[in-house]
Amino acid sequence: MKSPLPDGALVALNAAMVAVAMGVLSAGCRSDPAAVTTGGGADASPRPVRVVAAERGALPRVVTVTGTLAAEEQVSLGMKAAGRLSEVSVDLGSRAVRGQALARLISTDFELRVDQAAGALKQAQARLGLSPESSDDRIDPDQTPLVRQARAMLNEARVGRERAQRLWEEQLVSRAEMDAAEASYQVAEGRYQDALEEILNRQAVLAQRRTELELARQQMKDSVLYAPFDGAVRERIASTGQFVAAGQPIVTLVRTHPLRLRLAIPERGAAGVREGQDVRLTVEGDTVVRLGRVARLSPAIEERSRTLMVEAEVPNRDGVLRPGSFASAEIVTAADQPVIFVPVSSIVTFAGIEKVIIVQDGKAVEKRVHTGRRAERQVEILEGIEAGDQVVVEPGNLVGGQAVDVVS
Repeated sequence: MKSPLPDGALVALNAAMVAVAMGVLSAGCRSDPAAVTTGGGADASPRPVRVVAAERGALPRVVTVTGTLAAEEQVSLGMKAAGRLSEVSVDLGSRAVRGQALARLISTDFELRVDQAAGALKQAQARLGLSPESSDDRIDPDQTPLVRQARAMLNEARVGRERAQRLWEEQLVSRAEMDAAEASYQVAEGRYQDALEEILNRQAVLAQRRTELELARQQMKDSVLYAPFDGAVRERIASTGQFVAAGQPIVTLVRTHPLRLRLAIPERGAAGVREGQDVRLTVEGDTVVRLGRVARLSPAIEERSRTLMVEAEVPNRDGVLRPGSFASAEIVTAADQPVIFVPVSSIVTFAGIEKVIIVQDGKAVEKRVHTGRRAERQVEILEGIEAGDQVVVEPGNLVGGQAVDVVS
């Protein structure tokens, strides 16, 4: 249907309606001062908070490092003699005590060598006129049959020479007979000296035979491998029936009590480390805190890493700790160090930044802090606040600058 108004009047009417709408929108966008004042008063009302004073306390001064547990002793054991194994009585993980037999060689060859050496010893004793049961090898060479015989011949030759000398003086014998008597005496004297030397030689042979017998018996003992200390078998290398050379490894034995904790202490913390200081450590997969003590310190700082090598002794009677384990350790360098504590619940962490909120002049003030060690429900503050500052407990979404009301 066609509008009764002219086209010009219709355009004017539309323009007026648009102007009215814009006016209404403009009025709606203007702020009401009374409303702003009312809203601001509601937001500024103090928020009730509970506070505690940052307090001074004492904690042990520690150096925190990581290291590796190592066996107190580890050795690859082998036989002192060559032979074929008749028995290996231990395997991986077997416990052994000092003096326990770990392996044995077939003893037949060693027994035969002992018998052979014993026979040679008896032969040497017989040549000296000693009883096989005698353990004393001391003899008087002049009382041996060989020397007595040579001495008798020497005495006979001396008497003959003296007789020929008297007869020669009386010119009853020829010069040839006199020379023959003198030669017989010289030969007898030489045989006597040779007999003495032979006895000394036989005494030396006797001592050699006795030593050979002891060596054979020692090899017999060495055919059994004994544990040199209490420990556990880390590796079994040889098996029964295998021929092993002298010194060839058969088992690897480790001593697991105590253990050595090897630590590389940074140079800045090494100055306070001393022998005998306590060490607290934990290992991967075990939350139990174990105690040890610093036993050895390197005399020099490692130039490349700027660290000091330290070894601590860690008791391990129960055998729970294993050599090779990674460990986190704290070396207690001082018994009491003054520190500032706040409750753990007062720490606010955002984007890796730690802070607390303290109350000053009725308002919340944010303080960025650096935390240290924790002791039960409290945490050490290294930097950021002072003792006595009123710290808000469980601040939640409290922000700096907000009015607060401290409640008990």
